[in-house]
Amino acid sequence: MAKDTHKGDKAEDFPRGATGFLGPDDAGPLPGTDLRTFRTALYEAARVAGGTVGEVEERTYPRTFHTASVLDRAGETVVLCHAHHPWIAFASQRRNWYDEEFLVPPPWARAFTDEGLTVLGRERLTTPLTAVDTSALTRDEWRGIRLYHLTTLGGVLFNAFD
Repeated sequence: MAKDTHKGDKAEDFPRGATGFLGPDDAGPLPGTDLRTFRTALYEAARVAGGTVGEVEERTYPRTFHTASVLDRAGETVVLCHAHHPWIAFASQRRNWYDEEFLVPPPWARAFTDEGLTVLGRERLTTPLTAVDTSALTRDEWRGIRLYHLTTLGGVLFNAFD
């Protein structure tokens, strides 16, 4: 099983662009994850899994993530790639936003870390917001969190609120 490589430092939970929103004092566009790196890792993951790459769907506003899948003997595993930070998460089905629906990273998730992406484990993603430092979140971000009833770190990172 792949290890959760997110360091867990609370200061890292909400860097600029983590929620997909610009802050009131932000200038310029949000950072972006290199799609070529994600695709390279995705195809390597499918090879290691003995499977194939399913549909790859690039992020569309207001989602904060790209979606793809790996199809193998176990079925389909949905791979989420954050659009603004090199974070990878796994789910069993495609959705426009997530809160607690994350999977434990499969053994082939190492292909993503080998390409320099950070695999976020289910335990980290389902950490309640009450257990992370949310002081960097803006009033507008909190509006979206409340509107969608998000309760976890992963829910705030992999969202589709505008």
